[in-house]
Amino acid sequence: MTSIRVVVMVVMATVVVFALTERPICVQGRNIHHSGDQLASRKNVSCILVFGDSSVDPGNNNHLNTSFKANFPPYGKNLANGQCTGRFTNGRLPTDMTAESLGIKKMIPAFLDPKLKKEDLLTGISFASSASGYDNLTAQLTNVLPVSKQLDYLRHYKIHLREFVGARKAEETVKNAVFVLSMGTNDFIQNYFIEPNRSKEFTVEQYIDYLTICMAEDIKDMHNEGATRLVVVGLPPLGCMPLVRTVSGSTRCVGSFNSAAFLMNSKIQDKLAALRSSLRMKIGYEDIYSLFERARKFPKEYGFTETSKGCVGSGEIELGDTCKGQTTCKDPSKYMFWDSVHPTEKMYKIISDDVTRLVKRHILI
Repeated sequence: MTSIRVVVMVVMATVVVFALTERPICVQGRNIHHSGDQLASRKNVSCILVFGDSSVDPGNNNHLNTSFKANFPPYGKNLANGQCTGRFTNGRLPTDMTAESLGIKKMIPAFLDPKLKKEDLLTGISFASSASGYDNLTAQLTNVLPVSKQLDYLRHYKIHLREFVGARKAEETVKNAVFVLSMGTNDFIQNYFIEPNRSKEFTVEQYIDYLTICMAEDIKDMHNEGATRLVVVGLPPLGCMPLVRTVSGSTRCVGSFNSAAFLMNSKIQDKLAALRSSLRMKIGYEDIYSLFERARKFPKEYGFTETSKGCVGSGEIELGDTCKGQTTCKDPSKYMFWDSVHPTEKMYKIISDDVTRLVKRHILI
């Protein structure tokens, strides 16, 4: 584990160095409203409100004093005009595509975007911050938004919404929203297995128990702010990420990381079952661990030819600012990963399709 810690800290230090140098900043992408099949309207879903990390951050980190940003090429390569909006992938995020599938809008904007329109408040906002986690310490390590701050911004959002449409309409909008919570990866890769703080305090299982308690408190806060419908996204097989395999010196998925993710997912599901009963909320669990495993084991069924390396650079270690100036693969849709941690838009579409089915089955009906 010491070798993992050293190599990854070198990578993270390189990220910081790049962050201090001048780099091209892409123009922010604008939201495109999309009629779709109007399922959201027919099922009385007002909007999507998103909390989490880089898996669902459309660019909030662009406006923070942190090195964990993706507002430069080659990120966003496959968005219209190659817009690098701050999304850590080549295109859209799962929440973007789920919103489109529900007939709400094509892209979920960042709450901190200074160009945010009042109309966007009615259809969906993301408060997510790349490199964040259930553990507040995880966010502190990289100066990003912990969930507590994301929830503070939810309260600010509600104030702006009331000013725009009135108290009654604002309350109905939040009540009929689908909340999404997606994080946990950074708690392990960036915090527990790299920084020595939490690993000195907790065993892996103790840390997982701590994280699920934090998650439960976050969900209770959402409920207190008016949330009635929620999708919680589990962790992927962390040991199969190209970065983890590289720094571990392994050609195979790293078992200890996967075991931690699997146990965390099990504990999440147990905690959600209790919360459904105590809070009387509609809560769905999205099992992305199984999706990644199926795609990795049967890549041809999903159109993938590469599942062990990312599309950017060597595909083995590039992440964030270390992707700056790197070449990319010819066809990202053949790759599961875009950089050494984050999936391609193609993999995110697979996740989005499953989330949409989950929402239709457990949240809307």
